[in-house]
Amino acid sequence: MKRREIITLLGGAAAWPLAAFAQQQAIPVVGFLNSASPHAFAPYVAGFLQGLREGGYIDGQNVKIEYRWAHGQYNSLPQLAAELVGHQVAVLVASGGEPSVMAAKAATSRTPIVFGIGGDPVKLGLVASLGRPGGNITGVSLLTSSLEAKRLGLLVELMPKAAIIAVLVNPNYEQAESQKKEVREAALNIGRQIFIVEASSDRDFDPAFAALVQQKADALVVAADPFFNSRRNVLVALAARNRLPAVYEFREFADAGGLMSYGTSLVGAYRQYGMYTAQILKGAKPVDLPVLQPTTFELVINLKTAKALDLTVPPTLLARAEEVIE
Repeated sequence: MKRREIITLLGGAAAWPLAAFAQQQAIPVVGFLNSASPHAFAPYVAGFLQGLREGGYIDGQNVKIEYRWAHGQYNSLPQLAAELVGHQVAVLVASGGEPSVMAAKAATSRTPIVFGIGGDPVKLGLVASLGRPGGNITGVSLLTSSLEAKRLGLLVELMPKAAIIAVLVNPNYEQAESQKKEVREAALNIGRQIFIVEASSDRDFDPAFAALVQQKADALVVAADPFFNSRRNVLVALAARNRLPAVYEFREFADAGGLMSYGTSLVGAYRQYGMYTAQILKGAKPVDLPVLQPTTFELVINLKTAKALDLTVPPTLLARAEEVIE
Protein backbone atom coordinates (compact mmCIF):
# COMPACT_ATOMS: atom_id res chain seq x y z
CA MET A 1 0.00 0.00 0.00
CA LYS A 2 1.30 3.46 -0.88
CA ARG A 3 2.20 5.95 1.78
CA ARG A 4 -0.37 8.47 0.50
CA GLU A 5 -3.13 5.87 0.74
CA ILE A 6 -2.12 5.05 4.31
CA ILE A 7 -2.23 8.75 5.28
CA THR A 8 -5.64 9.09 3.64
CA LEU A 9 -6.98 6.11 5.52
CA LEU A 10 -5.57 7.32 8.80
CA GLY A 11 -6.98 10.76 8.18
CA GLY A 12 -10.37 9.27 7.46
CA ALA A 13 -10.21 7.13 10.57
CA ALA A 14 -9.33 10.15 12.66
CA ALA A 15 -12.32 11.95 11.23
CA TRP A 16 -14.78 9.23 12.23
CA PRO A 17 -15.01 10.22 15.91
CA LEU A 18 -15.25 13.87 14.92
CA ALA A 19 -18.08 13.10 12.53
CA ALA A 20 -19.86 11.09 15.22
CA PHE A 21 -19.34 13.96 17.67
CA ALA A 22 -20.73 16.48 15.20
CA GLN A 23 -23.75 14.28 14.61
CA GLN A 24 -24.31 13.99 18.35
CA GLN A 25 -23.96 17.75 18.76
CA ALA A 26 -26.60 18.30 16.05
CA ILE A 27 -29.28 16.75 18.25
CA PRO A 28 -31.38 19.63 19.62
CA VAL A 29 -31.75 20.02 23.36
CA VAL A 30 -35.08 21.00 24.91
CA GLY A 31 -35.13 22.52 28.36
CA PHE A 32 -38.02 21.40 30.56
CA LEU A 33 -38.58 23.67 33.57
CA ASN A 34 -41.22 22.75 36.13
CA SER A 35 -42.16 24.21 39.50
CA ALA A 36 -43.23 20.88 41.01
CA SER A 37 -41.65 17.42 41.37
CA PRO A 38 -40.99 14.64 38.81
CA HIS A 39 -42.75 11.83 40.68
CA ALA A 40 -46.09 13.60 41.04
CA PHE A 41 -45.93 15.01 37.51
CA ALA A 42 -44.90 11.77 35.77
CA PRO A 43 -48.27 11.37 33.98
CA TYR A 44 -47.98 14.90 32.62
CA VAL A 45 -44.42 14.39 31.42
CA ALA A 46 -45.69 11.31 29.60
CA GLY A 47 -48.23 13.53 27.86
CA PHE A 48 -45.47 15.96 26.88
CA LEU A 49 -43.33 13.16 25.46
CA GLN A 50 -46.34 11.85 23.55
CA GLY A 51 -46.84 15.26 21.95
CA LEU A 52 -43.18 15.33 20.97
CA ARG A 53 -43.48 11.85 19.42
CA GLU A 54 -46.52 12.91 17.44
CA GLY A 55 -44.39 15.76 16.12
CA GLY A 56 -41.61 13.36 15.11
CA TYR A 57 -39.23 13.66 18.08
CA ILE A 58 -38.20 10.95 20.52
CA ASP A 59 -36.12 11.72 23.60
CA GLY A 60 -32.71 10.07 23.34
CA GLN A 61 -32.93 9.59 19.58
CA ASN A 62 -33.36 12.86 17.72
CA VAL A 63 -33.87 15.19 20.68
CA LYS A 64 -32.56 15.43 24.24
CA ILE A 65 -34.59 16.70 27.19
CA GLU A 66 -32.87 18.53 30.03
CA TYR A 67 -35.15 18.55 33.10
CA ARG A 68 -35.11 21.04 35.96
CA TRP A 69 -37.56 20.65 38.88
CA ALA A 70 -38.16 23.21 41.64
CA HIS A 71 -40.00 20.79 43.98
CA GLY A 72 -42.38 23.55 45.02
CA GLN A 73 -39.56 25.97 45.88
CA TYR A 74 -40.59 28.72 43.52
CA ASN A 75 -37.68 30.96 44.47
CA SER A 76 -35.27 28.45 42.89
CA LEU A 77 -36.85 28.77 39.44
CA PRO A 78 -34.84 31.80 38.21
CA GLN A 79 -31.57 29.93 38.75
CA LEU A 80 -32.92 26.77 37.11
CA ALA A 81 -34.17 28.76 34.12
CA ALA A 82 -30.79 30.46 33.78
CA GLU A 83 -29.08 27.05 33.82
CA LEU A 84 -31.20 25.83 30.93
CA VAL A 85 -30.64 28.99 28.92
CA GLY A 86 -26.91 28.57 29.59
CA HIS A 87 -27.15 25.11 28.00
CA GLN A 88 -28.29 26.90 24.82
CA VAL A 89 -31.47 24.85 24.59
CA ALA A 90 -33.36 25.08 21.32
CA VAL A 91 -36.70 25.44 23.14
CA LEU A 92 -37.48 26.16 26.79
CA VAL A 93 -40.69 24.52 28.06
CA ALA A 94 -41.89 26.38 31.16
CA SER A 95 -44.52 24.20 32.80
CA GLY A 96 -46.10 24.00 36.21
CA GLY A 97 -47.83 27.37 36.23
CA GLU A 98 -46.95 31.03 36.38
CA PRO A 99 -43.80 30.81 38.56
CA SER A 100 -41.96 28.76 35.92
CA VAL A 101 -43.09 30.95 33.07
CA MET A 102 -42.16 34.22 34.73
CA ALA A 103 -38.70 32.82 35.54
CA ALA A 104 -38.23 31.63 31.96
CA LYS A 105 -39.33 34.96 30.51
CA ALA A 106 -36.90 36.82 32.77
CA ALA A 107 -34.06 34.49 31.76
CA THR A 108 -34.24 34.97 27.99
CA SER A 109 -35.79 37.13 25.31
CA ARG A 110 -34.36 35.05 22.46
CA THR A 111 -34.83 31.36 23.21
CA PRO A 112 -38.30 30.15 22.14
CA ILE A 113 -40.49 29.47 25.18
CA VAL A 114 -43.54 27.20 25.34
CA PHE A 115 -45.52 27.85 28.52
CA GLY A 116 -48.37 26.36 30.48
CA ILE A 117 -50.19 28.57 32.99
CA GLY A 118 -53.46 28.70 34.86
CA GLY A 119 -54.21 32.39 34.36
CA ASP A 120 -54.52 34.97 31.59
CA PRO A 121 -51.17 35.44 29.76
CA VAL A 122 -52.24 38.82 28.39
CA LYS A 123 -52.98 40.22 31.86
CA LEU A 124 -49.68 38.81 33.07
CA GLY A 125 -47.84 40.62 30.29
CA LEU A 126 -46.51 37.40 28.78
CA VAL A 127 -48.02 37.92 25.33
CA ALA A 128 -49.50 40.79 23.34
CA SER A 129 -52.61 38.78 22.44
CA LEU A 130 -53.74 35.18 22.30
CA GLY A 131 -53.85 35.12 18.51
CA ARG A 132 -50.53 36.92 17.95
CA PRO A 133 -48.38 36.34 21.03
CA GLY A 134 -45.41 38.40 19.84
CA GLY A 135 -41.83 37.93 20.95
CA ASN A 136 -40.36 34.54 21.75
CA ILE A 137 -43.17 32.99 23.78
CA THR A 138 -46.40 31.05 23.29
CA GLY A 139 -48.19 28.16 24.92
CA VAL A 140 -51.38 27.10 26.67
CA SER A 141 -53.56 28.96 29.18
CA LEU A 142 -55.44 26.35 31.20
CA LEU A 143 -57.74 28.85 32.96
CA THR A 144 -57.47 26.78 36.16
CA SER A 145 -56.76 29.80 38.34
CA SER A 146 -59.95 31.51 37.16
CA LEU A 147 -62.24 28.62 38.10
CA GLU A 148 -62.20 29.01 41.88
CA ALA A 149 -65.68 30.56 41.93
CA LYS A 150 -67.01 27.69 39.82
CA ARG A 151 -65.49 25.13 42.20
CA LEU A 152 -66.96 26.96 45.15
CA GLY A 153 -70.38 26.89 43.50
CA LEU A 154 -70.14 23.15 42.85
CA LEU A 155 -69.22 22.53 46.48
CA VAL A 156 -72.22 24.56 47.69
CA GLU A 157 -74.46 22.68 45.26
CA LEU A 158 -73.25 19.44 46.81
CA MET A 159 -73.55 20.80 50.35
CA PRO A 160 -76.26 23.50 50.35
CA LYS A 161 -76.18 23.77 54.15
CA ALA A 162 -72.46 24.48 54.32
CA ALA A 163 -72.11 27.84 56.06
CA ILE A 164 -68.33 28.16 56.45
CA ILE A 165 -66.16 27.21 53.50
CA ALA A 166 -62.40 27.17 53.82
CA VAL A 167 -60.05 27.97 50.94
CA LEU A 168 -56.46 26.72 50.89
CA VAL A 169 -54.14 29.07 48.97
CA ASN A 170 -50.40 29.09 48.32
CA PRO A 171 -49.24 32.69 49.00
CA ASN A 172 -46.16 32.15 46.80
CA TYR A 173 -48.28 31.38 43.74
CA GLU A 174 -48.50 34.17 41.17
CA GLN A 175 -52.31 34.08 41.13
CA ALA A 176 -52.86 33.85 44.90
CA GLU A 177 -54.29 37.34 45.40
CA SER A 178 -56.67 37.06 42.44
CA GLN A 179 -57.80 33.65 43.72
CA LYS A 180 -58.60 35.13 47.13
CA LYS A 181 -60.51 37.99 45.55
CA GLU A 182 -62.48 35.65 43.33
CA VAL A 183 -63.63 33.33 46.11
CA ARG A 184 -64.48 36.23 48.43
CA GLU A 185 -66.69 37.81 45.79
CA ALA A 186 -68.30 34.48 44.94
CA ALA A 187 -68.95 33.69 48.60
CA LEU A 188 -70.52 37.12 49.13
CA ASN A 189 -72.85 36.56 46.18
CA ILE A 190 -74.13 33.24 47.55
CA GLY A 191 -74.19 34.24 51.21
CA ARG A 192 -71.40 32.01 52.48
CA GLN A 193 -68.63 32.75 54.96
CA ILE A 194 -65.09 32.23 53.66
CA PHE A 195 -62.09 31.26 55.77
CA ILE A 196 -58.76 31.48 53.93
CA VAL A 197 -55.71 29.56 55.08
CA GLU A 198 -52.30 29.52 53.46
CA ALA A 199 -49.64 26.88 52.85
CA SER A 200 -46.48 27.09 50.81
CA SER A 201 -44.55 24.07 52.13
CA ASP A 202 -45.19 20.60 53.52
CA ARG A 203 -44.78 21.79 57.10
CA ASP A 204 -47.68 24.23 56.62
CA PHE A 205 -50.30 21.58 55.89
CA ASP A 206 -50.95 20.23 59.38
CA PRO A 207 -51.32 23.71 60.97
CA ALA A 208 -53.57 24.80 58.09
CA PHE A 209 -55.93 21.86 58.54
CA ALA A 210 -55.87 22.32 62.31
CA ALA A 211 -57.02 25.90 61.75
CA LEU A 212 -59.84 24.68 59.49
CA VAL A 213 -61.07 22.31 62.17
CA GLN A 214 -60.83 25.02 64.82
CA GLN A 215 -62.90 27.35 62.66
CA LYS A 216 -65.45 24.54 62.13
CA ALA A 217 -65.25 24.75 58.37
CA ASP A 218 -67.92 22.70 56.62
CA ALA A 219 -66.04 22.20 53.36
CA LEU A 220 -62.80 23.10 51.57
CA VAL A 221 -61.77 24.53 48.22
CA VAL A 222 -58.14 23.70 47.40
CA ALA A 223 -57.08 26.52 45.11
CA ALA A 224 -55.25 25.80 41.86
CA ASP A 225 -51.50 25.60 42.44
CA PRO A 226 -48.76 23.35 41.00
CA PHE A 227 -47.29 22.70 44.45
CA PHE A 228 -50.67 21.54 45.77
CA ASN A 229 -51.01 19.30 42.72
CA SER A 230 -47.63 17.73 43.47
CA ARG A 231 -48.85 17.04 47.04
CA ARG A 232 -52.31 15.83 46.08
CA ASN A 233 -52.04 12.52 47.99
CA VAL A 234 -51.12 14.39 51.18
CA LEU A 235 -53.97 16.88 50.80
CA VAL A 236 -56.54 14.21 50.00
CA ALA A 237 -55.41 12.19 53.04
CA LEU A 238 -55.64 15.24 55.33
CA ALA A 239 -59.13 16.04 54.06
CA ALA A 240 -60.22 12.45 54.68
CA ARG A 241 -58.64 12.35 58.14
CA ASN A 242 -60.50 15.51 59.13
CA ARG A 243 -63.71 14.40 57.36
CA LEU A 244 -63.66 17.57 55.30
CA PRO A 245 -65.42 17.52 51.89
CA ALA A 246 -63.14 19.18 49.36
CA VAL A 247 -63.04 20.20 45.71
CA TYR A 248 -59.83 20.33 43.68
CA GLU A 249 -58.60 21.51 40.28
CA PHE A 250 -57.64 18.30 38.44
CA ARG A 251 -59.09 14.82 38.11
CA GLU A 252 -55.92 13.28 39.56
CA PHE A 253 -57.13 14.50 42.96
CA ALA A 254 -60.38 12.58 42.56
CA ASP A 255 -58.45 9.55 41.34
CA ALA A 256 -56.40 9.76 44.55
CA GLY A 257 -59.56 9.73 46.67
CA GLY A 258 -60.58 13.37 46.63
CA LEU A 259 -64.30 14.09 46.70
CA MET A 260 -64.62 16.20 43.58
CA SER A 261 -62.57 17.96 40.91
CA TYR A 262 -63.33 20.47 38.20
CA GLY A 263 -60.87 21.53 35.53
CA THR A 264 -59.32 20.65 32.21
CA SER A 265 -57.13 17.67 31.32
CA LEU A 266 -53.58 18.42 32.39
CA VAL A 267 -52.22 15.41 30.51
CA GLY A 268 -53.80 16.79 27.35
CA ALA A 269 -52.28 20.21 28.00
CA TYR A 270 -48.79 18.75 28.39
CA ARG A 271 -49.29 16.84 25.16
CA GLN A 272 -49.94 20.19 23.49
CA TYR A 273 -46.72 21.59 24.99
CA GLY A 274 -44.92 18.72 23.28
CA MET A 275 -46.64 19.34 19.96
CA TYR A 276 -45.77 23.05 20.01
CA THR A 277 -42.18 22.20 20.96
CA ALA A 278 -41.93 19.87 17.96
CA GLN A 279 -43.28 22.56 15.64
CA ILE A 280 -40.68 25.05 16.89
CA LEU A 281 -37.90 22.49 16.47
CA LYS A 282 -39.02 22.18 12.85
CA GLY A 283 -38.72 25.92 12.34
CA ALA A 284 -42.00 27.45 13.48
CA LYS A 285 -41.81 30.76 15.36
CA PRO A 286 -43.67 31.34 18.65
CA VAL A 287 -45.12 34.53 17.21
CA ASP A 288 -46.98 32.43 14.64
CA LEU A 289 -48.36 29.92 17.16
CA PRO A 290 -51.46 31.25 18.95
CA VAL A 291 -51.88 30.74 22.68
CA LEU A 292 -54.35 27.90 23.14
CA GLN A 293 -57.12 27.60 25.72
CA PRO A 294 -59.16 24.54 26.70
CA THR A 295 -62.67 24.26 25.32
CA THR A 296 -63.91 21.56 27.69
CA PHE A 297 -63.79 21.13 31.45
CA GLU A 298 -64.50 17.92 33.31
CA LEU A 299 -66.34 17.40 36.56
CA VAL A 300 -65.25 14.22 38.34
CA ILE A 301 -67.02 12.97 41.47
CA ASN A 302 -65.73 10.22 43.73
CA LEU A 303 -68.83 8.46 45.09
CA LYS A 304 -66.74 6.24 47.36
CA THR A 305 -65.44 9.32 49.13
CA ALA A 306 -68.92 10.86 49.26
CA LYS A 307 -70.26 7.75 50.98
CA ALA A 308 -67.37 7.74 53.44
CA LEU A 309 -68.32 11.32 54.33
CA ASP A 310 -72.04 10.42 54.59
CA LEU A 311 -72.85 12.76 51.72
CA THR A 312 -75.61 12.29 49.18
CA VAL A 313 -74.67 13.70 45.80
CA PRO A 314 -77.67 15.41 44.13
CA PRO A 315 -78.79 13.63 40.94
CA THR A 316 -78.51 16.91 39.01
CA LEU A 317 -74.82 17.13 39.93
CA LEU A 318 -74.19 13.49 39.08
CA ALA A 319 -75.82 14.00 35.68
CA ARG A 320 -73.34 16.74 34.84
CA ALA A 321 -70.27 14.74 35.85
CA GLU A 322 -68.01 13.50 33.06
CA GLU A 323 -66.95 10.65 35.34
CA VAL A 324 -68.24 9.14 38.56
CA ILE A 325 -65.78 7.03 40.53
CA GLU A 326 -67.60 4.23 42.39
